[in-house]
Amino acid sequence: MHKYLAKDLMVPISEYATVEIGTPLIEAVQELEKAQGMYTDSKYQHRAVLVMDKSGNVIGKITQLRALKAIEPQFDFIDEIADIKKFKFSEDYLVKLRSTYREQGKIINKRTLLSATKKKVEEFMQTHSPGEYIDEEGSLDQAIHKLVSGKHLSLLVTQGDKITGILRVADVFTSVFGEITDLKI
Repeated sequence: MHKYLAKDLMVPISEYATVEIGTPLIEAVQELEKAQGMYTDSKYQHRAVLVMDKSGNVIGKITQLRALKAIEPQFDFIDEIADIKKFKFSEDYLVKLRSTYREQGKIINKRTLLSATKKKVEEFMQTHSPGEYIDEEGSLDQAIHKLVSGKHLSLLVTQGDKITGILRVADVFTSVFGEITDLKI
């Protein structure tokens, strides 16, 4: 098997969608769309935007899921649903309850979407945990272990204290399973 290192499979920061802290959600989404259009080395598109501080250091990321959470309004019913879950109501009942709120215009509509586009990225970005880093010289084995055990979709690749790239689960998967399909059984 090829001895890949993290730096062999990573996407360099320069090719990734980035925004500075204080950027509104709408601009972050536009940056993601632009990066997806420009990055053609892989069939897998970017699914996150990196948030940088004023010095150009990565301080967080906005995944597609985080962006969707940003548009979900925070009404009292969200707390009510959480309380109802404690009493073991069925998921079908909870879906119907959410549908009722949607029909009343209380969930996602033009007003809530417009409001969400103005939110600043730091309001909903994900900050990094210690297990989300791998050195550029880290092995594929180390990367797989960190991705699987931490349930991460990507790792931040470092050289010393500097983040130099993103190692995505899709690229690791492609490398590993590309070799599996080449095996002669």
